Amino acid sequence: MSREALWPVSGLVEKIADKTLKELEKEGIFVFPELVKNTADLTGEQFVLKSYNRSFRSSNVMGFLGYGEEQLIIASRFSSSQNDYFLRYLLEKVLFLPNVMDMKTQATPNHNFWELFVFLFPTYLKRAARKGLFKVYTTQIYNDSNPKGTLDMARHLKQNTPFVGKIAYWQREHTYDNALTQLIRHTIEFIKKQPYGDGILSKAKAEVMLVIEATQNYVPNDKRKVIAENKIHTVRHAYFHEYRALQYLCLLILQNQKHDFGMGMNRMYGVLFDGAWLWEEYVNTLVKDFFYHPMNKGGQGAQRLFAGNIGLIYPDFIGRNKDNRIIADAKYKPMENIGNSDYFQVIAYMMRFDAKTGLFFYPEKNGKDAVQLRLNQGTTFEKNVMPREDIHLIKHGLEIPACGDNYKDFAVQMEQAEQVFLKELYLFCGTNPTVIPI
Repeated sequence: MSREALWPVSGLVEKIADKTLKELEKEGIFVFPELVKNTADLTGEQFVLKSYNRSFRSSNVMGFLGYGEEQLIIASRFSSSQNDYFLRYLLEKVLFLPNVMDMKTQATPNHNFWELFVFLFPTYLKRAARKGLFKVYTTQIYNDSNPKGTLDMARHLKQNTPFVGKIAYWQREHTYDNALTQLIRHTIEFIKKQPYGDGILSKAKAEVMLVIEATQNYVPNDKRKVIAENKIHTVRHAYFHEYRALQYLCLLILQNQKHDFGMGMNRMYGVLFDGAWLWEEYVNTLVKDFFYHPMNKGGQGAQRLFAGNIGLIYPDFIGRNKDNRIIADAKYKPMENIGNSDYFQVIAYMMRFDAKTGLFFYPEKNGKDAVQLRLNQGTTFEKNVMPREDIHLIKHGLEIPACGDNYKDFAVQMEQAEQVFLKELYLFCGTNPTVIPI
C-alpha cells in the first residue's frame, strides 16, 4: 500500500504506523477479540501498518480507525468492493452486528463509528460482568435519626435547625452504586431510547438488570456530572481491565458529538478485528453440526499431543464422526499461501486423532476448484516414492462474490456460495449432500 494512497488520512497514519496492537490498545483502540497470550493468530506485537521502503504493509487486522475528522477503513484482502461487503458480512454472522456501517473513508465518520460502538456495548458489558458488578468505596451522605458515620456539623446546622431528631453525617461504604455503574446505567438508558435499543440490550438482559438494580440513585439529569467524574477517575486496576474497556466505550457512546468524539480532536478511536479469528468463527457457523470447535482465544476445548498432559494444541475443527474422523483448519489466506508449516500442523493433528482426511477452509476469490493432496510414502534414496491412497489433505475454498450492487445483493450471493461450499464439503466427508443445515 503506497503512502500516496493514504495521504487523505495522513494524520491518522502518522499515529498508527509502526505501532503494535498492544500500543494502540493502550491508546484507547478496541481490539476484538482481546489480545490473549499463547495465540497464534493475533498477538500484541502485530502491526496495523508497518513501514516498508516507501510503502506500508498490513496484516490480518481489519477494522475502523479515526483521528479527528479523518477515518480509515482497513478492509479485507478478499473484498472486491470499495465498501468491503465481506467484512460487513463477517461481522453480521459472527458478532450479530446489523449492517450499519457505510464504509467510506471520509464521509460522516463520527456517526458510523458511534453506531458500531453502540452495537458492541452488550458484548463488553457481558465480558465485564463475568467478574461481578464493579464495587468501590464511595462517600455516602445521610441525614436521619440513626447516625452511623462521621458527623457533618455544617450541614447538620443548615438542614436540622430547629432540631427535629435527625443527624447529618457521612460514611465510606463499599458499594455497587458508584460513578462507573452510574455511567453504565446512563448508557443503558440512552440506548433504550434508540429505535433499535431494545434489541441491542436484549443480548445482555441479565447484566442490564443487575446494573439497573444496583443504581438506585440514578438521576437522568446527572449525566454530565457522571461523564466528567469517569473521565477523571478511570479504572486502573489490572484485574478490572474489562471494566476499563467498558468505561471507555460508554464514554464514547454518550459523547457522540461532532467535535468531541473520542474525548478530543487529538484522540484516536476505533475498533480492530482479527481477520483470521473472524473467518474461523464464521466458518464455525456453517460447519458446527459436524465439527467440534476448540477455541484457543477463550481457552476452551484444549487437547494434548502427548500423555502426561504435554503438548497443548487447539485444532480449529475436529470431526464429530468417530468412524471417519476429519481434521479441518481455517486459513484466512489465499490457496497458494497455504504451505509447508500449515501442512505439518494439520498432519500432526491428523496423526493425533487418527484421521485420514484433513481440510483447509479458506476464502476463495478467483474461482479455483478444490485441490486434493495425497501424502507420499517411500524415499527418494530407494526410488520408491509414491502417493498413498488413504491419507490426503484437501484445500476447500468458499467462493467470495466479486461484488454486488449493494450489500443485500452481496449477502444473497454469499448464501448461495455457502450452499455450494457445504455440498462439496459433505461429499469430501462422505455425508449426504442433500442435507444442508444452515
